[in-house]
Amino acid sequence: MPATDYQGSPSHSSFGRSLLSRSRDSPAHPTMLPSGGEADTEAFQRHVAVTLAELRDGEGFLSLAWIRRLLEAFLQCQEEFRVVVAQERRRGGGAQAEKLVAEYHERAVKALDVCNAARDGVDQVRRWGRLAGIAASVLAAPGEIHEGQLRRARKALSDLSVLLVDDAAAAGGGGGVASFLASHRNRSFGRGARASPSRASSVSSSSSSSSSSHFRSLSWSVSRTWSAARQLQAIGSGLAAPRAHEAGLAAPVYAMGCVLHLASWALVAAVPCPDRGAALQAHHLPAVPPRAPFAWAPPLLALQDRLTEEGKRKDRRNSCGLLKEIHALEKCAQRLAEAIDAAAIPLSGESEAEVREAAAELAAVCATMKDGLEPLERQVRDVFHRIVRSRMEGFDSPMPNTD
Repeated sequence: MPATDYQGSPSHSSFGRSLLSRSRDSPAHPTMLPSGGEADTEAFQRHVAVTLAELRDGEGFLSLAWIRRLLEAFLQCQEEFRVVVAQERRRGGGAQAEKLVAEYHERAVKALDVCNAARDGVDQVRRWGRLAGIAASVLAAPGEIHEGQLRRARKALSDLSVLLVDDAAAAGGGGGVASFLASHRNRSFGRGARASPSRASSVSSSSSSSSSSHFRSLSWSVSRTWSAARQLQAIGSGLAAPRAHEAGLAAPVYAMGCVLHLASWALVAAVPCPDRGAALQAHHLPAVPPRAPFAWAPPLLALQDRLTEEGKRKDRRNSCGLLKEIHALEKCAQRLAEAIDAAAIPLSGESEAEVREAAAELAAVCATMKDGLEPLERQVRDVFHRIVRSRMEGFDSPMPNTD
């Protein structure tokens, strides 16, 4: 994603300043007013805690809408963090504050590859939706369903299975619904079913190989050796709670590092990414933040636990992504494939009703994905450019050295 494409959002430009000013204007304990820097730090951490609690308590965990809310929360925290840093600079934070900010920026830059991989993953999911949409629309046409329509739907499901199996392998998974569809792909109807097994196997292998090669060539702007698990490990590396005597920006920098890691992990878990299977095992998690001094620690840990448990679920373990809409797409595609396989030509009234019902369910999932994927892709791009802009601001506005 080229950094020059970014245009700032007006809604974020005033967010941090207004929230921090409100926090200072309305202190919780008027008789114990903290200093300016301490007040900014406390206000920032309270906002992080509230934001994470809303995500923890919100509905639709790991749905398109929930992932977008998570990225929006990260962008808001990033903007408020930028304001806290700017105010610390005006107070003359010195070399130590500059070092902390530089460490966060270096950590955030490592998330740029996650944004690129997630963008590619969203594009992969969009291709799945198109193929599933073809299968559903063919069978939703008015009039009697004929053998040609079933063949075309089966071909679309066959191409979908190639993508699902290929991406499951890239993610380090396998089996599940993707394997079911793969085992049923290229199954013929009518006269074609009487072809010899060896010829059918040869055709299937050739079709699968060429389709897989074609789709793989469209995938992943990150390098072939890139690993989501290793990248998350790098983002979380060295992320530890500040000691009691460390004041200033130590706590805000730590909070932003934890939020950054959570957002990166959720993106990797939700959509297809290289080696995301290993990323689901949570070996990359940084040290557990202490709950007492950080109000945002309990909701953060609860979200981490939910991500871990979601990746362990039997019906999701080998999925191409934990996104709720991906799971629905796989299940509906499987149901439609089963309905087509069970239908005898010509279709009876009951068989046709089952095929149409399965096609309608798949069409509804495809519509939901189509409406949600483009806004998610824009938001991933926004996160990318916001990180780049913050890094450039760090170079342009270093802390004055008051030591």
